[in-house]
Amino acid sequence: MAKETYVYKVFERFWHWSQAFLILFLAVTGFDIHGSFNLMGFESAVRWHNISLWALVTLIVFAIFWHFTTGEWRQYIPTSKFIKAQIAYYITGIFKGAPHPTKKSVYNKFNPLQRLVYLGLKIFAIPVQVITGFLYLYYKYPSGGAIKSIDMVNLRLIALIHTIGAFALVAFVIAHVYLTTTGKKPLEAMKAMITGWEELEDEHEVIDQNTAVEKDQKEN
Repeated sequence: MAKETYVYKVFERFWHWSQAFLILFLAVTGFDIHGSFNLMGFESAVRWHNISLWALVTLIVFAIFWHFTTGEWRQYIPTSKFIKAQIAYYITGIFKGAPHPTKKSVYNKFNPLQRLVYLGLKIFAIPVQVITGFLYLYYKYPSGGAIKSIDMVNLRLIALIHTIGAFALVAFVIAHVYLTTTGKKPLEAMKAMITGWEELEDEHEVIDQNTAVEKDQKEN
């Protein structure tokens, strides 16, 4: 039996929406700098891109602190359980109206593929973007004094990695938004991330459902 459950805490929602906004804003200003379009002009785009970079770094520091002090970091521990069922669901099941192979709970918010993707973003994709961003920033705009310009021979390689990463993050945001519409109700996941409350099944029913899926996987 489903009931309204408080799933996403205040900081979790603030961090989620702030990170999404900063990633998109960094993409817009970054492509403006590249000359893909002319929205705010080169100098303004550079200034706002740099400000957004520092804002994202600050947000990341607070998010790391929050995840470890609340124990929420455990939500991202990868697991092989139900991975085959989850892949099959995304490839074919979702288009046939099949039930979701795993059930969400307060202590298990992400399915196996989400855990892998989100963990990859946190320990690889976003850090690479931040590091290459800082390398490019201080190569192009040395501040002098205590902080010197980073002398990089392979500046083009750094810029290429940074641009590829930007496309990857934008693709992730688009896919993420699309998948939020695949629940029982198209906007229920987005509403939950705004209010913090989501309709979840009873914890005992969730355990029984996941156990059944795991048994079916072993038999196959």
